[in-house]
Amino acid sequence: MGHSLLYMMGFFLLSTVICGNAKDYSTDLQEDDDLSPPKPTVTLQPSWTQIYSGETVTVRCEIQGGEGAQWTYEWRPAKLNTPPTSNEYRINSTTESDSGGYSCRGRRDSSWTKWSDITSLKVTAPPKPTVTLQPSWTQIYSGVIYSGETVTVRCEIQGGEGAQWTYEWRRGRVNIRQSSNEYRIIRVTESDGGGYSCRGRRSSSWTKWSDITTLRVTVPSKPTVTLQPSWTQIYSGETVTVRCEIQGGEGAQWTYEWRPAKLNTPPTSSEFKIITVTESDGGGYICRGTKTYLLTEWSDTITLTVSSKPKAELRADNTAVPVGGSVTLTCSVNPSSSSSSSSSSSGWKYYWYRDGKSYEPVTNGQISVSEGGLYSCRGGRGEPVYYTEDSDSVRIDTTVSNRPVVTLYPNWSEIYRGETITVRCEIHGGDTEWDYEWETNSMIKAPNQTEYRIRSASSSNSGNYRCKGRMKSSQHKTTEWSDSVTLTVSDNKPRPVLTVSPSWLSPGASVTLNCQVEHPSAGWSFYWYKAVPDLSEKSSSYELLPDGSGTAQDSYIIHGQTHTAGYVCRAGRGDPEYHTDHSQPEFVWSADVHSAASLTVSPDRVQHFTSDSVSLTCEGNFTEWRVRKFSEDGRLSDCRRMTGSTCNINTSESDTGVYWCESGSGEFSSAVNITVQNDGNGPILVSPVHPVTEGASVSLSCSLKTQKYFPMCFLSQ
Repeated sequence: MGHSLLYMMGFFLLSTVICGNAKDYSTDLQEDDDLSPPKPTVTLQPSWTQIYSGETVTVRCEIQGGEGAQWTYEWRPAKLNTPPTSNEYRINSTTESDSGGYSCRGRRDSSWTKWSDITSLKVTAPPKPTVTLQPSWTQIYSGVIYSGETVTVRCEIQGGEGAQWTYEWRRGRVNIRQSSNEYRIIRVTESDGGGYSCRGRRSSSWTKWSDITTLRVTVPSKPTVTLQPSWTQIYSGETVTVRCEIQGGEGAQWTYEWRPAKLNTPPTSSEFKIITVTESDGGGYICRGTKTYLLTEWSDTITLTVSSKPKAELRADNTAVPVGGSVTLTCSVNPSSSSSSSSSSSGWKYYWYRDGKSYEPVTNGQISVSEGGLYSCRGGRGEPVYYTEDSDSVRIDTTVSNRPVVTLYPNWSEIYRGETITVRCEIHGGDTEWDYEWETNSMIKAPNQTEYRIRSASSSNSGNYRCKGRMKSSQHKTTEWSDSVTLTVSDNKPRPVLTVSPSWLSPGASVTLNCQVEHPSAGWSFYWYKAVPDLSEKSSSYELLPDGSGTAQDSYIIHGQTHTAGYVCRAGRGDPEYHTDHSQPEFVWSADVHSAASLTVSPDRVQHFTSDSVSLTCEGNFTEWRVRKFSEDGRLSDCRRMTGSTCNINTSESDTGVYWCESGSGEFSSAVNITVQNDGNGPILVSPVHPVTEGASVSLSCSLKTQKYFPMCFLSQ
């Protein structure tokens, strides 16, 4: 209570003094305010507000104009390692706990300055540097750069701008003697490749090592020229882009060079677009790239072939839709250079038309159709679409159930030059009116009518014939093709073969003539003739035998024949009638010596030696004669050494045959056999050439070439 009383008394006295001198005190206080010390400032040395742990920093309290005075300082916060009255203190190895706001004030005598403004100190762990590469595409493409180029390797410390850093570098585990934050490699080689890392030092503090950034140095790849679209075969009017591509060089600043250098192409462009291709744009294209000191190889050549506008080709597996079936149509562009697969790889789409109108919105090259019409197509590709010329139209018919049949009138499959024949197309079923179409491999085409009449046939008419019908009321409806009928026309006129029986006649006997011709069942009629000698023409004329005109039988019988005679035959058929050639003459021989003409032989014997001289003399009341021979091999000939009515022969083996005389008025003599024997074959029989009369005497003898005749026997009948 005593203490309290003293305190209150003191307070009272003090209040009295103050109150009694209030005016003077105020004046003194005002004067003190004008002379009050300045406000201090806190500074950092070094002056980085961003300090990394481990660095040394000095915090200083500066009073403007207070230099040389004896100040006592006070700090907030009061660090344990800081003298409380010093104007600065040094933090030798900062930690993050040293971060914060610093302020100070000073005292001189008994007077304190105001507190300074707060200066912040931020202490953090040193940042991890980053290694970057320039130019920037090396970053984008995983550090790839080409040998010969220039690259800058840079060490960047986030937030460390303006500080005095010292740098340390290494590639892999090898240190690089370089202290700046970047260094430039001019004309890099493959040995410059590798993993780069760095760290920085400020004061005595090192950052961590950066992550490794890899620099890959490679030799530039050979460029490739490509076409877009990728068709090496294009056509006038299309659009194409020629492009130079360097594998792995994307993003790099390349300059390009082209061969040939087209006038419309910028010389440094990696591609150029030909809007409307002409044939002059065809040829080989190559390119290469350049960049700083770098030059790639020339690319391989790609050849662009430019052709005139193509025409689509339309093919059909059948031109008629079978009953209940369909026909496959195939459209293609240049099918010779390409199969359908290569055609599709050329980008073609196909557009179909029926009877001039768009048929179906399909773009594939093959469709199936089941209705008739006139079909066409065209190809298109690219953007905008480039169209080919339209294909030729193909008529597709719809098959009806009626089936035609081809017939021949007359029904002979083989005929001869000059004959007349009709090829007819017959369609059965219904009363439809038809137009007709023929197909033949003959040289002469049949007209499109129901029948084709060949009035004078030749070998050019030979071939297979088939037909079909087309409805007049609906031209796309047709029948199937008929089966083929083969017509053969021979240019060789046929010649009949005549046989006579018997060939040696007994007087008064019957003679049968038989005429044989090819294809005997093919409607032949036969004509029979007697051969009449014609010495002026050195031949024979032919006289029809009685009832010998156009007989249906191939044989003819002559009754009561007595004399030697010759016969021929021929055949005919058709309307108008076609005739064969005459047959070779055939003879029936009579030995009757009582005919108006006769033949004598000297020497008078049947058999002769070779080289014998034989004369054959014709006798009778006639002025002109010829001697004829029918040899063993069937040949008919005239005597070549005829003097008047006598034929002289110097015999040889070929002279063996039947001989007779023919007069200028058409008479035949009797016939004789003459045989010529080789001299080395022994003797010959000497006998008369003419038959002897019954009851008459005849002598026979044998003869050798080297001796005269010697008698054998004497016969008397």
